[in-house]
Amino acid sequence: MPNAVTAVPAAASAAALAHFAARLALETDCSDVHAALQSRTPGFVLLDVRGPSAYAAGHVEGALNLPHREIGAERMAGWPDDTLFVVYCAGPHCNGADQAAMALARLGRPVKLMLGGIAGWRDEGFAVDDGAAAVRSYACDCALV
Repeated sequence: MPNAVTAVPAAASAAALAHFAARLALETDCSDVHAALQSRTPGFVLLDVRGPSAYAAGHVEGALNLPHREIGAERMAGWPDDTLFVVYCAGPHCNGADQAAMALARLGRPVKLMLGGIAGWRDEGFAVDDGAAAVRSYACDCALV
C-alpha cells in the first residue's frame, strides 16, 4: 500500500537531473557561500536585502546592505553587468530574497538566492557581524591616518 512518499512515483532520472540542475543555477546554500567568502575572490557580491535595522543587528560579514525595495538600475550601475549577486533575507519565512532576485533578474543581472537567509547562516554556526568589528576596524584605520 503506497504512503505519502511512494504514492507519486519519482521522476525519471533525466527530469530529476534537469530539475536539480535548474535549482542549483538559481540557489546556493550558506555553507557554499561561507566557503567562497573564505577565499580572496569569491566571484560574487553578497547582498543582505533586509532593512538597515535588521542588517545592523547582525549580517554576514562582507555582505552589503541593499534592501530589496531599493534595487534598481541606478543602484546597480556601479557593478559590471556580468557581476553575480547572491541575495539573502531573514530566512525561509521571508520572501525578500525572492523579491530581490526577481528585481535583479529584471535588470538582466546574474543572481542566486542563498537558501536559509541569515537564520540558515546562524543555524550553520557561522559568525554574524553585528557592526562592532566594523567600528573597531574603522577606529583602527583612523588611528593610522
